[in-house]
Amino acid sequence: MDLAQTAKLIQEGQTALGIEFGSTQIKAVLITTDFQPIASGSYLWENSLQDGIWTYSQAEIFTGLKKSYAQLAANVSSKYHVKIETIGSIGISAMMHGYLPFDQHDQLLVPFRTWRNTITGDAAAKLTKLFNFNIPLRWSIAHLYHAILQKEAHVADINYLTTLAGYVHWQLSGEKNIGVGDASGMFPVDATGHFDQKCLQLFNDLAAVQKYPWQIEKILPHVLKAGTVAGHLTTAGAHLLDPTGTLQAGSLMAPPEGDAGTGMISTNSVRLRTGNISVGTSEFSMVVLDSPLKKVHQDIDIVTTPAGLPVAMVHINNCSSDINAWSRVFHDFAARLGLDLDEDKLYSTLFLETAKADPDAGGLVNYSYFSGEPITKTQAGRPLLVRTPNSKFTLANFMLAQLYSAYAPLKIGMDILTQEEGVTTDVMIAQGGLFKTPVVGQQILANMLNLPISVMTNASLGGPWGMAVLAQYVASGAQESLEDYLDKQVFVKAELMTLSPEPQGVQGAAHYLKRYQTALPLENQAAVLKDAVE
Repeated sequence: MDLAQTAKLIQEGQTALGIEFGSTQIKAVLITTDFQPIASGSYLWENSLQDGIWTYSQAEIFTGLKKSYAQLAANVSSKYHVKIETIGSIGISAMMHGYLPFDQHDQLLVPFRTWRNTITGDAAAKLTKLFNFNIPLRWSIAHLYHAILQKEAHVADINYLTTLAGYVHWQLSGEKNIGVGDASGMFPVDATGHFDQKCLQLFNDLAAVQKYPWQIEKILPHVLKAGTVAGHLTTAGAHLLDPTGTLQAGSLMAPPEGDAGTGMISTNSVRLRTGNISVGTSEFSMVVLDSPLKKVHQDIDIVTTPAGLPVAMVHINNCSSDINAWSRVFHDFAARLGLDLDEDKLYSTLFLETAKADPDAGGLVNYSYFSGEPITKTQAGRPLLVRTPNSKFTLANFMLAQLYSAYAPLKIGMDILTQEEGVTTDVMIAQGGLFKTPVVGQQILANMLNLPISVMTNASLGGPWGMAVLAQYVASGAQESLEDYLDKQVFVKAELMTLSPEPQGVQGAAHYLKRYQTALPLENQAAVLKDAVE
């Protein structure tokens, strides 16, 4: 599509906008009817540890929203010489789960508690037993019950509880709706795509809950499946998004989703027996189930696709943060030598060095824990590199250990699905920044998981593009299933590159994982010692 055609579509409002609030970046992507990105904008942000809680400030949520959209609008203006006055449809996605409670005056009662917090262990364990359904630490209901057990004063004033995506959607549309995928990270969802009625009643019947003036079903958002109109952009919402007043109200709003749901969309992994892996600050694998699991597993979440199909999810709190931190050290060192390396060149150079590594990373062990890691029962984050005097401490082994450690917790969780439950997939598609350097991160993941891993040619498009596709699906009228829509409309010309596990690499990764699990007590000891010093 040429510039003139694209400009015409923009003027006619034949566009869809996806905005995703990721862990380190808020990104906006605009697409047209051919699903190709025509403009984007972004805003960098970072969570902070405040009074023992991982959070982002409420003000920065909207600063980032405005700045990412403003950058996108400027991109459109400079490239196509038109302004965005109308948008056909808009979708908001964000980090799944977490805790955003509001009072009857729509005031946030406590700072946003993100997925990264691991303070809810007792509450999650009790709810898992009560529901006979795994409740992860980061789920909204675990945070709520934790606050109840801690007798936090704000709980009595809760009038509405939502996720980050649900919150931003509410501010733009005035509607308290949520997509079923994101909803399934708040509270158990049943086969109909609604909050499970039995679990709702069990929660309400708890003695600790009956002390409060609300019932759980009254304070949760309304759940919608993909393709359903979830509201319209209001005049106030348009001004919130674009304070210049250029953008007009009226855009269709898609059900807000979590980043796991948009990851499934951007990898076309919403059919039965398909799976995907997303890697970033955190990482997770998703497998769409064709039959129920045999039993409840503490480390396996049961969530849904944006269309409501059941999904087994392995969620890992920590992935690329330690790699990013070390890369900044190498960048600073290069700068001292007078070398100005851009980010892509730096990462590519470091990743390609792993070709010279020993298969087991030379005896090194690394823990990339910036926060607690539930799957390894690690309560607090302490990035840690361990080696013996006989370890082969080379740059190549160091970088391989970094990548192994990013994937190791995922392997531990995936073994539950593949070995204990016998779950298999027809395809496992990976996406995320670690795959921007071709082959390296993909092959190491295949070796660690001992599974073929595919990467799409559009792997860098990611969640915000996936959310824009969901918004376009709403605008299309959703006349066909989401699975058919993606296959027949969106991914018709998609290309995959698949890498199979290498026997030597699989053996090396297995040796590394054994050391990793053996030395885990060191990670927990480091947390205790650090706390003592503080």
